[in-house]
Amino acid sequence: MTKVLFVVSAADRWTLRGGEVHPSGFWGEELAMPHKIFREAGWEITIATPGGKVPTLDELSMGRTAGWPSKLREVDAYLKSIQGELDSPRVLAEMDPDEFDVVFYPGGHGPMEDLSVDADSGALITRVLRSGKPLALLCHAPAAAFAARNEDGSWPFTGYRMTGLSNLEEKFNSFGRKAVWLLEDRLRESGAEYSKARLPLRPYVVVDRNLYTGQNPPSSERLAERLVADVNAAAGR
Repeated sequence: MTKVLFVVSAADRWTLRGGEVHPSGFWGEELAMPHKIFREAGWEITIATPGGKVPTLDELSMGRTAGWPSKLREVDAYLKSIQGELDSPRVLAEMDPDEFDVVFYPGGHGPMEDLSVDADSGALITRVLRSGKPLALLCHAPAAAFAARNEDGSWPFTGYRMTGLSNLEEKFNSFGRKAVWLLEDRLRESGAEYSKARLPLRPYVVVDRNLYTGQNPPSSERLAERLVADVNAAAGR
């Protein structure tokens, strides 16, 4: 059985310029839909957060502007069905990546706050990237890559083709214009080969070696389906 580790932000806020705090957390669709697809594929799922803290759902991810009503109802129902898992996450620092076949990071603004500077997450990501096992970072979750470092202090993702929430998509939210840094800019500045869809809020997935990245919430299902297909193909299924 394929084992997947979901690393979820424990942040409930995103700190903006001037110290302004915006309520945040994980994005509903980005956790629910991949989790559902993986479960339907028969995968064993473990959820872990920094400190084992219960993750916070970003309420904006369930609002009218977050998607079609039918999709939001599906996401809401699925999150309720796995509430027990969300209420009892494992401690991220205690996770051994060698025990998992896939590592998946859903987004939301939470990772910009905590996973981008979390040493335990950074060490785990570095090991998984080096191992060749699939590592998936969705929407804002590529921010977690900034905590990763090689032994010589260099960034493991230099030269990797990646995507993540674009500057334009971030600025669709008025508070996004107050960000201390933007994900697209920082990925480029750090040495990633960033790309994005021609139009905002369209599904877009980039695969480079064992690194899988998705640009935005609408990319959630495409990213998860690609992972399932590739894992099955590698296993001859």
